[in-house]
Amino acid sequence: MAVSKTGKENNKKKSVHKNKKRDGRSREKVLKIIGILCIVFSVFLLLSFISYTLHFNEDLTLVNKGKRSFFSLMFDGETNARNMMGKFGMMTAYVFITRWFGIASFLFIPYLFIIGSYLMELFKLRAGIFSRRMLFFLVWSSIMFGLVFEDQPNFIMGGYFGLACSDFLISLLGRVGTVLLLIAFLIIYSLLEYDFILAWFERLKADPEKRQLKREARFQRKEEKRKEKAKKKQLKLSDKEERNTYNLEEYAIGKDHDFEIVTYKNEEPAEKTDNDIELEFTNEVVQKTIDQEDIELSINDDSPDEHNIPGVLTVETEEDKKHFGLDAPYDPTLELSDYQFPRLHLLESYDDDSGEVDSVELNDNKNRIVETLNNYGIKIDKIKATIGPTVTLYEIIPAPGIRISKIKNLEDDIALSLAALGIRIIAPIPGKGTIGIEVPNSNPSIVSMRSVLASDKFQNAKHALPIALGKTISNETYVVDLAKMPHLLMAGATGQGKSVGINAVIASLLYKKHPAEVKFVLVDPKKVELSLFSKIERHYLAKLPDSEEAIITDTRQVVKTLNSLTIEMDNRYELLKDAQVRNIREYNAKFCSRKLLPTHGHRYLPYIVLIVDEFADLIMTAGREIENPIARLAQLSRAIGIHLIIATQRPSVNIITGVIKANFPARIAFRVSAKVDSRTILDTGGADQLIGRGDMLLSSGSDIIRLQCAFIDTPEVENLTEFIGSQRAFPEDFLLPEAEEEGGGEVKDFDEEERDPLFEDAARIIVQTQHGSTSLLQRKLKLGYNRAGRLIDQLEAAGIVGPFEGSKAREVKIGSEMALEQYLKDLYADN
Repeated sequence: MAVSKTGKENNKKKSVHKNKKRDGRSREKVLKIIGILCIVFSVFLLLSFISYTLHFNEDLTLVNKGKRSFFSLMFDGETNARNMMGKFGMMTAYVFITRWFGIASFLFIPYLFIIGSYLMELFKLRAGIFSRRMLFFLVWSSIMFGLVFEDQPNFIMGGYFGLACSDFLISLLGRVGTVLLLIAFLIIYSLLEYDFILAWFERLKADPEKRQLKREARFQRKEEKRKEKAKKKQLKLSDKEERNTYNLEEYAIGKDHDFEIVTYKNEEPAEKTDNDIELEFTNEVVQKTIDQEDIELSINDDSPDEHNIPGVLTVETEEDKKHFGLDAPYDPTLELSDYQFPRLHLLESYDDDSGEVDSVELNDNKNRIVETLNNYGIKIDKIKATIGPTVTLYEIIPAPGIRISKIKNLEDDIALSLAALGIRIIAPIPGKGTIGIEVPNSNPSIVSMRSVLASDKFQNAKHALPIALGKTISNETYVVDLAKMPHLLMAGATGQGKSVGINAVIASLLYKKHPAEVKFVLVDPKKVELSLFSKIERHYLAKLPDSEEAIITDTRQVVKTLNSLTIEMDNRYELLKDAQVRNIREYNAKFCSRKLLPTHGHRYLPYIVLIVDEFADLIMTAGREIENPIARLAQLSRAIGIHLIIATQRPSVNIITGVIKANFPARIAFRVSAKVDSRTILDTGGADQLIGRGDMLLSSGSDIIRLQCAFIDTPEVENLTEFIGSQRAFPEDFLLPEAEEEGGGEVKDFDEEERDPLFEDAARIIVQTQHGSTSLLQRKLKLGYNRAGRLIDQLEAAGIVGPFEGSKAREVKIGSEMALEQYLKDLYADN
């Protein structure tokens, strides 16, 4: 019996539970029905109110005619309302607007719509508070409109309710008192209802210190939210990279090689095609990009490597900034220890930076390539597509027995079938055993300078002179070391990206190297391309002692500058010889460890980068005066840290001569107009088939890599130079050694009264070593450059050394010390 009773109780509980569940569902349905009705009625009111306000004169005349009742008007077949919702809409609008609250009745429309959405559970809402606020503003607005528009004849603004209330208040308090009362009610209600207004008043009366603490607390919360957002963005980027890899696989069916395409992963199979090929789309290397917030959060990271200085400020303590003497390592950045590296927010980030290619475009291009090859009897076993910023590389594996030259000769036919701006065939691709067909994307993307500088590859680069040139065809940021190139030749037609490429090179070094570590010598015959960098003269630029402008535009100054660089090169080689090291990196490491002392003529050697924007103009005006020192610098200056970047828009053989090409193994070719120009730059074709706008080929040794140059616009360069130029700079310019133009100096007569006290010592050193140079006197006599130069001039006037011969040492005309002593006696006797 107990079991039976228990079973009945359980059945009863189940029935009660089912009834409650059924009641709950019924209530939910009723609420949703009411919600739908509220939304529909809000739309009905909107259309009725709009029509009534447009035709209220006609509607009021129709309503007041004969003072008919509501029902008699509704069922009168001869009466037609102008309202778009008919007579019911007209009467509803008349009641709400004219009889009740006037134009404030429009507040019913959003109220009903929001309440209806809330009942349908479209979003959460505090319905009681919302209703209370709506009721207050409905009544307040009606009274205010009735007060302002009391002379309005048809009561459409305030309605009968608003007009009656305002008349009562005016009779009680007057018009001004009524206005003050309404304003007071509005302020009091806002203080009671909205907490942020009270908080605003509290902030006004708070003292400045408390306000500052609250601002710092708010800033801290924002920073934490930004960090969290950056982490989520990084996770989303990783997921996007995984989704950006596709594989199209095909399987042969039968002997006729009919293939069925199995489409991208996690998708339904696509339609069948007759092309007997496999299209496998892989984005082989995807470069992760650090968000700006992550860059700024890593500014405290220290770098033990002297060449791994991050592109942001490294915060040091006051103890780190002090110089402790010869027992502490020398810090070349100490003089500008408060220098701040530029931030990435100075550069633009473009929306189409990530550029995607539609799968339809991929398959269309694949089909056309295969169809064109089939027309000429060339069978393909497999094809793979790699999407880049501006071009897509289709790698094909031909069937056995197909000659590569046969495919190479179909370059124009494939370009015609694809209707492409220009394609490039790589036959074969080095190290892969495939044939590459590069096809321009229909919607190329812009590779921003900000994206390549923010990449892990650039931020973690440990190169001596890291340069972020752009992105490869596989969307990988391409970073090179200028110190290992060691020189760079850039060429291309006008407007194809050479100046942008130069700006990208300079910007890379500015983001990575301290002003004490690198100096630029800028040559700009066009006088406008590099003028923006004049703002950073005291920070990064090197110049001649007698030069007013750091950016060289005069050809005669260019010759003097190149001769000065050759002298600097010889002086540096002398320093390396005395230090018994092989290159500038070993020398600076030895100097920083205090093994080389300034008292012995040694100094820290910054890298010097010579940039010539238009080399063809210099060759035409100066000829061999330019070519000879350029060739000598290119041959010898690598070890001592002088590197050359030369750009020209006329890549002809009389400009880029064999001597220049032999000493510039690294070359960049932008788009050119003829194949012969491409062969002049790269020793091979291909540059004439580029699509322009930063599309380029980089030749380094035997490899040729296609890149999309990073884009940096003029306003970005202005922001960058303005940021650096506004900081404290070196007190003096970085001066190159003085140099005379060949045959430009006149020898003055020897004057014994103006003779330097060290004249005889200098003469003996010159004769002993049989080497007449200013740098030798600097080291041996521990002199400055200017005094050593005057000594050389006096020795030349006395006839002991020969005239200036460019970068070569002067000829010593006396062969022994005995001959020198006799010569000096005769010289003094004559004077």
